[in-house]
Amino acid sequence: MAAAPGKCFLVTGSPGVGKTTLIIKVLECLRTSHPNLKVQGFYTREIKEGSERVGFEVVTLDGRRGPLASTTNSSPESFRWPTVGKYKVDLASFESLALPELQVKEDTDLFVIDEVGKMELYSSSFFPAVLKVLESNIPILASIPVPKAGRDVPGVATLRNHPGATVFTLNTGNRDAVKERVYSLLVELLQKH
Repeated sequence: MAAAPGKCFLVTGSPGVGKTTLIIKVLECLRTSHPNLKVQGFYTREIKEGSERVGFEVVTLDGRRGPLASTTNSSPESFRWPTVGKYKVDLASFESLALPELQVKEDTDLFVIDEVGKMELYSSSFFPAVLKVLESNIPILASIPVPKAGRDVPGVATLRNHPGATVFTLNTGNRDAVKERVYSLLVELLQKH
């Protein structure tokens, strides 16, 4: 059972262009216009020390948070963690927060998944959970990374090429327009839902 066309909105763009910010803004607008909206999911946020990015945390939509990746964690267990660039990925922390948020429930109106990226995909349980969400036919707002050297991470390609997916590529010039567009498309879907 594949998602109906146009129920999966994927936001992509270079690192730092504002994918997470756009998703949070769309969500804030939806929560204002649809106060009873049931949303599940998570977003990722940079952790900074001064002006330097030292990691990422995962934040659920009800405000719980935990580490996703770090350059500063030197605990004994962190030496066994997968690395992406200079970051060590804390899969146990990520999974304990993100996976329960991706459980499909009857009354969920929208899933937010920021991001379906290399760090998150190190979790062997994460992508199967994303596919279950995709098959549930519940609208999804997600972010995906830009292909590196023309190649997508395997899971990302599956999403990008999904018949139900619409991809929005962000740049600094179109951010506001894309935010309005994604918001109005979601409002339309929620009215039918």
